[in-house]
Amino acid sequence: MADALLLPRRFLAPSPSASASSSSASSSAPSRWALSSPGSPRRARLAAARPLPRPRRLARHKVHAADPESGEQPKWWEKNAGPNMIDIHSTVEFLDALRDAGDRLVIVEFYGTWCGSCRALFPRLCRTALENPDILFLKVNFDENKPMCKRLNVKVLPFFHLYRGADGLLEAFSCSLAKLQKLKDAIAIHNTARCSIGPPVGVGDVDLLDSASPQEKPAEASQR
Repeated sequence: MADALLLPRRFLAPSPSASASSSSASSSAPSRWALSSPGSPRRARLAAARPLPRPRRLARHKVHAADPESGEQPKWWEKNAGPNMIDIHSTVEFLDALRDAGDRLVIVEFYGTWCGSCRALFPRLCRTALENPDILFLKVNFDENKPMCKRLNVKVLPFFHLYRGADGLLEAFSCSLAKLQKLKDAIAIHNTARCSIGPPVGVGDVDLLDSASPQEKPAEASQR
């Protein structure tokens, strides 16, 4: 009887030792539990009638397809407004960009990734680039190009240079978000139709490829 199964009496057949008069004893309180043999037909029927357990519901998770071509989101200074905004990473790239611009107006922004004024101005600069697709915008990271920036007398950030063809350097000034109108006024003055009569002067008499390093001082961020 070690394998006997304990079941309620109401699920079991009457005991063969019970007398015929035991049917009248149904009104009396029967024993609640009785032993049933594991191989009894009633146990088999009960097992067949037992409902199957419901399958567990899997937790719902939103699955996002991975794009193998997408990496980290670019930093704010790595974004560009369009094809007329170019990042400059070296002096050679800077000189080549000025040369290839021909007679187009070129606006150069000197910025620092740590500069709060540069960060605040950047969205408006991108909008200005979109509004003026004929102007070439160059972005020069101060920390990546310190020797060149020092030779160009960049001492505060953000700082702007405006170049155009044979006229070379037109203006150089600091401009924060609060002084954005200064940049717009310079565009209105210098972005006019004209003809170039020679190769771009570039940066004038400053030899940017000179290996001698000028005395360096840390650049400062302008007030917003």
